[in-house]
Amino acid sequence: MKRGKVSFETVREIGLRLPDAEESTMHGKPALKLRGEMFACLPSHRSAEPDSLIVRVDFDQRAELLAAEPDVYYITDHYKDYPAVLVRLPRVKPELLKDLLGMAHRFVAAEAARGGQKRKRR
Repeated sequence: MKRGKVSFETVREIGLRLPDAEESTMHGKPALKLRGEMFACLPSHRSAEPDSLIVRVDFDQRAELLAAEPDVYYITDHYKDYPAVLVRLPRVKPELLKDLLGMAHRFVAAEAARGGQKRKRR
C-alpha cells in the first residue's frame, strides 16, 4: 500500500483484499461491492465534501464513529436516513480505513443474510 495521502486508490487496494469484494460503480462513481451490494463508494450527492468516501455501517456504529472522531467522520441531511457514514479521506489513517472497510463489508454481508431489510431508516 502506498504511503501518504489516502485516496480512493488506497480504498480500492484495501477493499479488494476482502472476500468477494469487487470494483464497480454507484451513480457513476467508483465503488466497492460485495456480491453486487455497495459497501464503499465516492459520494455522488453535492452535499458531501470533496475527497470524501461513503461507507455502509449500521446506525449505532455510525453514531459511535461520529462521536469518537467528528473531524474524520460526518453525515449530511441527504445521507442521514441511510445506514452509512461519510469519511474525510485526507483525515483517515490507512489502518483505520482498513478496519472501517472491514466493518462495512461485514455489515453488507449481514444485511444480505437478513434479506436486505435495513436499507433506510423510517
